[in-house]
Amino acid sequence: MTAGKTEIWFYHLERSSLDDVLPGLLEKTLDRGWRAVVRVSDGDSATRIDERLWTYRDDGFLPHGRSGEPHAERQPILVTESLENPNAAQALFIVDGSELGDTEAYDRCFILFDGRDDTALTGARERWKALKAAGADLAYWKQSPEGRWEKAA
Repeated sequence: MTAGKTEIWFYHLERSSLDDVLPGLLEKTLDRGWRAVVRVSDGDSATRIDERLWTYRDDGFLPHGRSGEPHAERQPILVTESLENPNAAQALFIVDGSELGDTEAYDRCFILFDGRDDTALTGARERWKALKAAGADLAYWKQSPEGRWEKAA
């Protein structure tokens, strides 16, 4: 990674849902010692993701909070509709086609989109083209038939 340049990784979801993929990526983020912002498009998405992070495993949960709640700035994972980075996160997760905003404060940005949804797929392609034209440091990940993530571009 070039100093000061955010890596932007696109995750094309075809075999797994966002609810299946997001917790694992967030676990890896925390394992790196990073904090994360999960940017959603609306309050319904925030509620769904909030609930999923509490319940995705029988033997644990991912520590997180929502923007607007007390001590949001102390949360290792923050679910928000805002373009801000109140918890000084190194990783930004863009879900549900939410606004990308400025990525300079982050080391890595993950754009997760449902490849089975034509609107999401078109939006991701347009976002890729615009970021590529702007000289962004991009990577494209897709799932193998076995469900493993493989870098495709």
